[in-house]
Amino acid sequence: MSSTDARLAEAEAALHRVWGFPAFRPGQEEIVLAVLDGRDTLAIMPTGGGKSLCFQLPALLRPGVTLVISPLIALMRDQVRALKAQGVEAGALTSGHTEEETEAVFAALDRGALKLLYLAPERLAAPATLPMLRRIGVTLIAVDEAHCVSQWGHDFRPDYLRIGALRRALGVPVAAFTATADAETQAEIVTRLFDGRAPARFLRGFDRPNIHLAFAAKAAPREQILAFAAARRGQSGIIYCATRARTETLAQALTQAGHSAAAYHAGLEADERRRVETRFQREDGLIVVATIAFGMGIDKPDIRWVAHADLPRSIEGYYQEIGRAGRDGAPAETLTLYGPDDIRLRRAQIDEGAAPADRKASDHARLNALLGLAEATACRRQVLLGYFGETSQPCGACDLCDRPAVTFDATEAVRKALSAVLRTGEYFGAGHLIDVLTGTATAKVRERGHDRLSTFAIGRDLPKATWSAIFRQMMGRDLIRPDPDRFGALRMTDAARPVLRGEVPVILRADTMAAKAPTREPRSLVSEDDAGLLSALKSLRRALAEEAGVPAYVIFADRTLIEMAQRRPQSLDQMMDITGVGAKKLESYGRAFLSVILGAEPAAMHPARRRLAGREAGAIYDRLADAQLRLARGEDGTGKLMSLTPAALRRIAEARPATLSELDRVGDLGPQKLDRFGRAFLEILQED
Repeated sequence: MSSTDARLAEAEAALHRVWGFPAFRPGQEEIVLAVLDGRDTLAIMPTGGGKSLCFQLPALLRPGVTLVISPLIALMRDQVRALKAQGVEAGALTSGHTEEETEAVFAALDRGALKLLYLAPERLAAPATLPMLRRIGVTLIAVDEAHCVSQWGHDFRPDYLRIGALRRALGVPVAAFTATADAETQAEIVTRLFDGRAPARFLRGFDRPNIHLAFAAKAAPREQILAFAAARRGQSGIIYCATRARTETLAQALTQAGHSAAAYHAGLEADERRRVETRFQREDGLIVVATIAFGMGIDKPDIRWVAHADLPRSIEGYYQEIGRAGRDGAPAETLTLYGPDDIRLRRAQIDEGAAPADRKASDHARLNALLGLAEATACRRQVLLGYFGETSQPCGACDLCDRPAVTFDATEAVRKALSAVLRTGEYFGAGHLIDVLTGTATAKVRERGHDRLSTFAIGRDLPKATWSAIFRQMMGRDLIRPDPDRFGALRMTDAARPVLRGEVPVILRADTMAAKAPTREPRSLVSEDDAGLLSALKSLRRALAEEAGVPAYVIFADRTLIEMAQRRPQSLDQMMDITGVGAKKLESYGRAFLSVILGAEPAAMHPARRRLAGREAGAIYDRLADAQLRLARGEDGTGKLMSLTPAALRRIAEARPATLSELDRVGDLGPQKLDRFGRAFLEILQED
């Protein structure tokens, strides 16, 4: 066996033993091997693709301590808690810890007990940090949410810039991970973290096929969101809003509609934010209505839906936010509402910011990409993945695959609108321009003499609602933009000039002229036959989580319970084959969940045998135990009673000795027991 094969076998064994996963997800294996080899690594993987495992698993198998730089206390707390539940020694040093908790982490480090230490990047500024990291023997730096190092990323954190200096000071490899990073962001990550030297780079795709994508033009936004939530009552979800005030009013509306809902934004007291975070982690079915301050630090795998009540800032931000749904791989839903006010707000935020001109141009391009996704006329996933440089077939899991868009040739209508923009001096908003186009002689129109323009009433063949939708789609195509120097008046962009000259046709969507929220029903997680058992398993999980004071998913993720309900394991051996059931969790919770599935207490199993559950050695143990019982008083049943301890049987089953002398050494049999059981045991051990 080659060294690579040996490392892979060791990694696969740890994957199953600790995490309970039967195999690596696509892309994980190569990344794990690169990190195990100590290579500088940059991995870009979709949210829910298993990024954290790609540094957590190597940390168990590598010597020394792996330092994990992570941006949020909640994210560190969740990952440490999940690791401990799986039997992995990990700790974090954060400002959110009590003095006793911090001392316990330092004590564990001094004993050499911890394999993973989590720190926020801000702690790297403390003078005592570098000597401490040298003392404890850090051999690898893992950087989570690595896009935070980039000025082009959407969550810039200046203290991430210290990581490059730390890497040089410690002389250790760096493994950096993120979910969304375009070419500019990737280039800056390489410069900042790897001194410009090329790391092993893994781009493992951005597709999240379990997430259904949907957009809708705003009509009555509150009612649209309430209808979407009502169809998913009892499921955990997040609603993102552009303003703090809107989070509170929408959370109140949801509560009045009978939902369990809470607002979350940066203006709340820290204790209140923590309370909402804790509720969301521990309660099934809570809806959090939030600004973008919420989500990145919440490691909750069973969020079933994400809605945007307002248009996000960029396509990267959109994909990061919807990626918080369905991290367990089970079906998840999204809905994004957008309208002309959103577009004006986002344009103004870019134009009025302090960024240099090239940064503003880049941010407008990112917003254009998101608007192109919103106004897409064919499969949304193809448009979304195309932005990140990937191609795909129509996905069958977006609103436009469910219900194809209805389009029309809007070239003449758009040319009329552009003419109205120019002839009024690019000094007016859509409302006034629509009055001009439809021949509505308001006082404002008459005062400015716009009723005498050649464009007056040239669009009276279309109603005002249709013109509003046309102007919205023109803004989405970046043919017109609000001008911050003219109080948001619409001005024509360079992209519109060939349209105005009749050189480029414009196809717009007719089906968004009268906006309606998608009526698609959410996908069921299990069949009707399995729904009752899944509900019972969730009830047990909730009780165990409340007793332990941890989020429900720390016990088991939804995906694990779904598989239990579908496969209905009949023994602890079969339970160990369920995805997400590792050795530690089998020991802690296996019998309780098996009791619910069987409807009765499962047969007792000695702890030594339980340690072999789901492994080939378990079946060998059983055959050895049967042979021992048969030969306990010899072949004729009249000899002196003899037996081995369960621990000895476990050692033999694991080691599979090939000779009598090896059998004696592994099991500590002695001459008499070796004579009684030796040959029968070897026959079992030599079976294929």
